[in-house]
Amino acid sequence: MIDVEQSRNLTRRAVLPAVVAVAATVGVIATAPESSSGAQGALGEGDQLRIMAPASPGGGWDQTSRAMQQALRDVVGRSEVYNVGGAGGTIGLSQFVRHEGDPSELMTFGLIMVGAVEANRAPVGLDRVTPLARLTTDEEVVVVPANSPLRTVEDLAAAMRADLGAVSVAGGSAGGVEQILAGLLAQSVGVDPSGVNYIAHSGGGEALTTVLSGRAAAAISGVSEILAQIEAGTVRPLAVASEERVPALRDVPTLRESGLDVVLSNWRGVAAPGGITPAQEQALEELIGQMVRTSTWQETLRDRGWGDAFLPGEPFRAFVDDEQRRVADVLAAIGLG
Repeated sequence: MIDVEQSRNLTRRAVLPAVVAVAATVGVIATAPESSSGAQGALGEGDQLRIMAPASPGGGWDQTSRAMQQALRDVVGRSEVYNVGGAGGTIGLSQFVRHEGDPSELMTFGLIMVGAVEANRAPVGLDRVTPLARLTTDEEVVVVPANSPLRTVEDLAAAMRADLGAVSVAGGSAGGVEQILAGLLAQSVGVDPSGVNYIAHSGGGEALTTVLSGRAAAAISGVSEILAQIEAGTVRPLAVASEERVPALRDVPTLRESGLDVVLSNWRGVAAPGGITPAQEQALEELIGQMVRTSTWQETLRDRGWGDAFLPGEPFRAFVDDEQRRVADVLAAIGLG
């Protein structure tokens, strides 16, 4: 017996053969104006994109997925965003791969998932998906509660040297960019990074609650996820982990300016399931290319403070391969691999 989900998938696959013939229509997609007509040729008549945010609502992947949904409205009309949270995105990843061969399914992912797959030794890896494009960068910032005695990065470094275990750091999922950064900070101040007291959370909101409650001395987050709390004065930023100062936080120094030679940026991208055809892959890359050129997407980048890091196709897949190797090396060095 075919259940409802199977029936829906079979219906979708029946509609999608138009994508198989996309090689003849890609030129139309690439040059079409910002409207739904050109992009619908990539999906099939009446089909609808679904975008998985492999995290709880409110975090970076959720924000990115919903920003995509808004921008894609100018290109394909209605799309759907749904959340599958847990374990740095690896739970969502394990569900997403069930859509093998279905180009109407997309998933946001990024550096956090790369780290979580490695740190958790996840049974399902990124080799089971088709990376389509890198979309954004989001710089990391180290914050403390507004009433913290830690006023500078130098204060934080001194506290870590004095008693590393007492300086708990709240952040996102185990093995993700925040934990990697916490380990690199410890390494940079001359203490054993494997001894960092890191408190992992499934989302930035939970990490913020932990640091505001006093259960963590500091927190690490993407700038876009915690900027509102910085502006409200509930947390105080000590430094950003970027190469240069962040426009949204011009008065906040970089870690390098503060004497620690640490640079680490988060990135986010989008993937399709494995098993799609080369023609389907090309059509989806063209579709994402249309999306990032919309005024809606460009306004979102400015409003969120995200860096425009669009990198589609084969260069992005090579980038993901390099990131997996780099993250494996870093996690091993800080005792997480």
